[in-house]
Amino acid sequence: MSHSPSENPPPPGDLESVMTLEQFIIDRHERFPQATGAFARLLRDVSVAAKIINHNIRRAGILDVLGETGRVNVQDERQKQLDEIADRELERALRRGGECCLIGSEEQPETIPLSPDATAQEQFAVFFDPLDGSTNTDVNASVGTIFSIYTLPEHVDRDDSVHVALRPGAEQVAAGYVAYGSSTMFVFTTGNGVNGFTLDPGIGEFLLTHPDLQIPAARAMYSVNEADIEDFSPELRSFLRWLKQKDPQTGARVRARYIGSFVSDFHRNLLTGGLYMYPATADYPQGKLRLMYEANPMALLVEQAGGRASDGHRRILDLQPEELHQRTPLFIGSAPLIEAAEAFLQGRGAEVEGRG
Repeated sequence: MSHSPSENPPPPGDLESVMTLEQFIIDRHERFPQATGAFARLLRDVSVAAKIINHNIRRAGILDVLGETGRVNVQDERQKQLDEIADRELERALRRGGECCLIGSEEQPETIPLSPDATAQEQFAVFFDPLDGSTNTDVNASVGTIFSIYTLPEHVDRDDSVHVALRPGAEQVAAGYVAYGSSTMFVFTTGNGVNGFTLDPGIGEFLLTHPDLQIPAARAMYSVNEADIEDFSPELRSFLRWLKQKDPQTGARVRARYIGSFVSDFHRNLLTGGLYMYPATADYPQGKLRLMYEANPMALLVEQAGGRASDGHRRILDLQPEELHQRTPLFIGSAPLIEAAEAFLQGRGAEVEGRG
């Protein structure tokens, strides 16, 4: 059964009926083929890092962690202090946990081999964007962390592990994000639905608050940086004109909402219905978002919630990555809207306009 975020919330102060993240993994192990002890510990490690990152974000106006480091990262972007903190805490948690043998981060030029627990049966590779939308931190706007998990074959050569790990997103064993906003939410999938957990700061636990999330099919919101509209293709501009028309049956009009943090825009659209777009532009002909640790994990999530993710022509999860920081155009959200976007981008917009 799918649930809206406000449906049957736990009574205030009543935590007995609410399940923690770790309890959820243990109790639902029959639904999660990957839910071994090692996998549960790996998710725990990510959640611990998220709590530490959240702690730093919540105190950002008090501690001296705002602003830039003065360095430029591998993406040729000016690195924020919180970028560096989030990257360090995720690496530290995964290294300490001992369940992960390889990590890849937006902030690092190459993958980093780790030494997994010698007793672990699985070898996990984790790719992540430690702090998506970090430019928002200086103005107290919402940001997020995105992560993607793969398993690697046993006895992988350290020098070849990155090539083994660069696999299509359809082979992910888990993916998720943490949204740091008015509350902090940990949303993830293991390929068996999407569930959301809200951090209770009083007890320091992520509690199940959004079980079995499903993205509404309605076209409530769209998210795109329309300041770049002159760089959009004629087909995409046609799609935007169609998208803004009132619904012929209800008279409702789609609303534009763009925060500038992929996690935040995606999270809102997941709950309300809509789509997020970061297309190819003149400045970013291959798109701007990275396939391995931004597009792939969110694509797995949205498909498990009943939506779709595309580069405008192909399913995101079918793309074969060639390098860690590979970019891709991205259209992600409610399935009917992604199908309409693909039709326009592929020169079939008349079909959609004919349907109204």
